[in-house]
This record gives sequence, structure tokens and C-alpha cells, in this order.
Amino acid sequence: MNSKTYFHRINRTFHTVDLAICSSSILARWNFTVDENLYNSDHFPIILKHFDNSVRIPRRPERFIFDKANWQLFTFYSKLNPDMVQIDDIDSATEAVTKHILQAAERSIPKTSGKFSKQWRPSWDEKYAEACKKLNKAWNYFRRCPTTNYFVAFKEAKAVARRIKRQNKRNTFQNYVSSIQNGTKSKVMWEKVRKLLGTYKMGHSVSFLNFNGQIISDIERIADTLGESFAKILSEETYAQEFIKYKTSERKKTLSFRSSSQEIYNSPFALHELKIALSKWHPTSPFPDRIHSSLLKNLSESSLRVLLKLFNRIWLEEFFPVTWRKAIVIPIPKPGKDPQIPTSYRPIALTSCLCKSGFRYGRGTIDNVLMLETAIRDAFVTKKRLVSVFFDMDKAYDRTWRYGILKDMYNMGFRGKLPIFIKKFFNDKNISSTHG
Repeated sequence: MNSKTYFHRINRTFHTVDLAICSSSILARWNFTVDENLYNSDHFPIILKHFDNSVRIPRRPERFIFDKANWQLFTFYSKLNPDMVQIDDIDSATEAVTKHILQAAERSIPKTSGKFSKQWRPSWDEKYAEACKKLNKAWNYFRRCPTTNYFVAFKEAKAVARRIKRQNKRNTFQNYVSSIQNGTKSKVMWEKVRKLLGTYKMGHSVSFLNFNGQIISDIERIADTLGESFAKILSEETYAQEFIKYKTSERKKTLSFRSSSQEIYNSPFALHELKIALSKWHPTSPFPDRIHSSLLKNLSESSLRVLLKLFNRIWLEEFFPVTWRKAIVIPIPKPGKDPQIPTSYRPIALTSCLCKSGFRYGRGTIDNVLMLETAIRDAFVTKKRLVSVFFDMDKAYDRTWRYGILKDMYNMGFRGKLPIFIKKFFNDKNISSTHG
């Protein structure tokens, strides 16, 4: 390269002092250029552009932008035909309903581009943009004719731009902190706090892993390694031998959930129950089929009745659709753990929103915290001591014994379609791992 890469501020002269050494095989696939702006440095940035067509540029999955959705248009296009759920094959009926809802969403809801978003610059506004424009203009004059007058003009323009940038940063920080008020939701508040601390991340992409002393950077190998790590957690290798023997002997016992009686919890679902479930449904990450809870909430009355018929067919015929058995595992990094180690991630399985289950009302974690707080306050009032024992079980959720859950339900007297549905939900899962 013949371009100048260094600016000597004292002598106000340009030089080429940077040296780049690479092999001929790499040089053939890269284009080297020098930026014309110093960006507050004395070295010009050297820009490398790779033009190998075999390299895939990472992209984010496209998502619907529900804030800009035309819900009236979606409700019109998403009207479900009752014939869709009368197909003999339930798998085909489920696929037909899913496909029709997605086609309506494609026609009425905009989507993200899939590109990674640019980093937000809080100091940038029209005033600062104008100052940067004047700064670049003064710099170009000085580069073409490095005289004292042009250099002074460049320094003055640089000082003005720096002063505006600092003022904008200060004002932005004050306005941002002021947005955290008493009425701010806890989720929004903690997101703002993480941004202030610099720990906020837009995603959980894994660049590389260190597995058994080997560096893994290939995308597919990273996904496979994480999948093997998650599978190992679920395997019986982590259990004590006594518990393995107990599990083996217990699994030999057949749990028959067949029932001749008409339990009330096995009755078909009603339309008002479906509406109540949708109204209390919090937005969750959709399965790769892209069916989001917001789509179901904006279906028309007639479409909800058709959807209800599909749910009742699945319920009464005791058939679990194949697409509902699939799950995509997303690796979430654990706080304070080394992100290079596969065991430093916890798996989050995404299943179809159409078969999502929820928590019993009044049985959430907040209820237990309130119970503990009440016990502590009672101990203070009565001047008694309170002993609390907390168990931190490693990977307790991941190692939950599914047969043990079914056995507890059987011993509690559950029979019929409810335990059979849960059993089918547990069994025959097709799980794949992804990242990024």
C-alpha cells in the first residue's frame, strides 16, 4: 500500500510507518485499504475486507415486529376454515392451521431484516452531526494543504465537536436515569440497570468453545458440543448407583392411566376457558414455527372456535402432534461462569406455543418468598427464632425424573386424558441445539 498511515502531529506531516505481513494465500482473499479519518488517533485505520464467497455472514432469525402490526388485517386474513381441522390426520390438521396463521402474519406484520443492529450512539444528534461534518471538511482541507491556518481550523472544529459530544452524553445519561421511576416495571428497570453497568447484551451468541483443551469455532461443531453437554447432564452418568438401581426397578412398573370414569378435568375445553388462557398468557419466545401468543390473541371469534376444535380433537383422541414434540434448545450463559466452557450454559427449550403449559395460580416463586417473609416477621413479633434451610441442587430442573412425576400423579389418583397428555409431552421429544 502506498497510502499514508501515520500523522506526525508536531511536524504536521504524513508518513507510512505501519507494516502488515501475511502469507500469499491470505492476501489473495483480502482487500487492504486505509481510512481517511484519524478518529482522534495518530494512525489511520487499516480496513480489511474479505471477499471470499464461501464465508457466511452471521444473521439473526427474522422476527415479526408486533408493535407495527396491522391487527385488523391479520384478523381478516387469519380466518380459519372449519374444514382445516376435520382432516383425518391430526398432524396434517395442525400443520394446516399453523401454516394459515403464518401466511396471515406474513401479509399483515412487518419483520426484522435479520441483520445485526448497529450500536446505539447516545451522543449523536443533528447538532453533533453538523459539527462532525465541519470537522471532516476541515480535516480534508488540511490533508490536501497542510498549512498552519488549516491545522488551526481543524483543531477548532475538533474541539467544538468534542464539546458537543460530551454535553450530549451528559444530557442523555441524565434523561436515561430519570426514566427509572416508581412506576417502572421491574423487568424494564433491571434492563436499564444492566445497560448502565455495561453488562447488557442483545443476544447470547457463542463465538468459540474450549472443550477438552481443543478450541472449537465452527458453528455446527459448537452446536453439537453444546448439545452433547446438555445430553450428558440428562444421562444417568451423573446419578448415584443406588438411585440408578431404584429408577430401573421403578420403571418396570407399568403406569396405566386409562380410566372408565368421567373425571371433570378430562372433559373437553370450552371457548371461555380458551379465552381466559389467552388473556393470561404472557409473551414468550416462539418456537421456530414462529407462532407467537400475540397471533393467537388476535384471532377472530370464529377462528378461535376452529382452533378450539383442533385442541379438543387432540385432547379427546389422545394424540400428540409430531411438531409439538420438537424442541429447540437455546444456550443461556450462566452469570459469572467462563463462556468458553460448554458446562457454563443452561439450556432453555423452546416448544410450540400451541402446546405451552403454565403455572398454577398461587403457586409461583413469589408466593414462596412471601410465605418466608411472613414467617420472618412473625418470628420478630413473637420474639422467637426462625430456622431456614436452603438447598442449592446442581442442575435440579434439568435432572428432574420424568417417570417420578408421572408416578406421583398416578399415586395421587390422576387418570384419563390429563396424565396421558402429560406423558406424551414428556416422551418422544426431538431436541436440537442451536446458538446465536
